[in-house]
Amino acid sequence: MKRNWQLQDAKNQLSRVVAEAKKHGPQTITVHGRPAAVVISIEEFRCLAVKKKPLSQFFHELAPKGRGLNLKRSRDAGRRIEL
Repeated sequence: MKRNWQLQDAKNQLSRVVAEAKKHGPQTITVHGRPAAVVISIEEFRCLAVKKKPLSQFFHELAPKGRGLNLKRSRDAGRRIEL
């Protein structure tokens, strides 16, 4: 259950790196001892790549049906401040 791979080892054993990612989770590839890349399973990638909806849409969907939620912003520049 190796989790860190030197680049040369990862190149030579790519099929094993992929198998470990599928079975045990993310596998880190290092270059000169520093993390440089991560190999993850397609299932984990799909979970991370789910398109997020805008926050305004999230709140709009929370509003009770039939009662619109006005999320429009006022174009008012605010109050005048005198120094």
